[in-house]
Amino acid sequence: MITLTQLEYIVAVDTFRHFGKAAEHCFITQPTLSMQIKKLEEDLEVIIFDRSKQPLIPTDVGKRIIEQSRVILKETERVNDIVKDHKNLISGELKIGIIPTLAPYLLPLFIGNYKRKYPNILITVEELTTENIVDHLNRDLLDVGILVTPLKEERINERPIFYEEMMLYSHKDHSLHNKEKINVKDIATPEIWLLSDGHCFRHQVINLCSYKGASNEELPFHFEAGSLETLMNIIDKEGGITLIPELATVGMPENRNEHVRHFTDVTPLREVSLVYSRHFAKNKLVDLLWKEINAAMPKELLDRERGTIVEWK
Repeated sequence: MITLTQLEYIVAVDTFRHFGKAAEHCFITQPTLSMQIKKLEEDLEVIIFDRSKQPLIPTDVGKRIIEQSRVILKETERVNDIVKDHKNLISGELKIGIIPTLAPYLLPLFIGNYKRKYPNILITVEELTTENIVDHLNRDLLDVGILVTPLKEERINERPIFYEEMMLYSHKDHSLHNKEKINVKDIATPEIWLLSDGHCFRHQVINLCSYKGASNEELPFHFEAGSLETLMNIIDKEGGITLIPELATVGMPENRNEHVRHFTDVTPLREVSLVYSRHFAKNKLVDLLWKEINAAMPKELLDRERGTIVEWK
C-alpha cells in the first residue's frame, strides 16, 4: 500500500537529485529513505530512479509517478488550508522568486507592508532568472514567482498584476536624447547596451526592435551586464542607449530622469505577473500577495489597454 510518506520521499529525491540531501531534508537517515523507496518500487514493480546516472534521474515511468505524487501532496496541503480558512488564520511559509529587473524597484514598494500586515507568514525572497524560477517552481523549491509573462508554460498559472512601460535611457550627447519624436526602429542600432543572455528584458528589447546584435563596434567595449543600474551607469560615462522598465524611474533622481524618454509611435509594455504551479495549495497567501503588490502600484500601471505588450519568448 502506497503511503504519503513514501510519496514525500520520492519527491524529495527528485527535487534534490541526491539521496543524502533528500534524507536530510526529510529529517531521516539515508538508509531509511533508500529502504522506503526500494520498497515502493518493489510494491509497484517498477524502477522509479535510475541509480546508474549521476546526478540521479527518474526513469520515464518514474517521472510520471513523481508528477502525480506532487499533485497528491499538494492536494493534501489543502486540508490544512481549509482549517486555516475556517479559523481565519493567516500563517505559513512563502518562498518567492523574483527576476533581477524587478527586484530592486518592486520589492521596496510592497514587501515591508506585506510582512507587517501578516507577521505569521515566514517570507523568503530569492533573486533568480526566469528560467530558474520556472525550474524551482516545478521542483517545489519555490512557492511563487514574480516575473514577466506570458510564459506559456503548461504547468504554470499566470496571474497578471501590472503593466509597465518600456522606456529609452540615453546619454546626454546621443542623437536620440533631444530628438522630438522617437520611434521603436530608432533603437535598432549597435549603440544599444543590452543585459546578458538569460534576462527576459534583453529578449523583450530584441523582439521590440529586432536588433540581432550582429555588430557592436560602436560600443567602447563588450560587456555582459547583469543589472539595469550597471547599464545606466556605463551609459552616463561612456555613451549609448538602453531600455529600462517604468518602475526603474520611480524615485529616480531628477538629473538621471532627464535621460529617460517615451516612444511616440507605440507604448511598449511588459506584463508582470505572479506565477505558481497549477497544483499550488497556498492560494490564500498568493491572493494576499497579489493584493499587496496591486495596491502599491501607481494606477496607470494597472491599465492593460494603455499600450502593447511585448512578448519575450
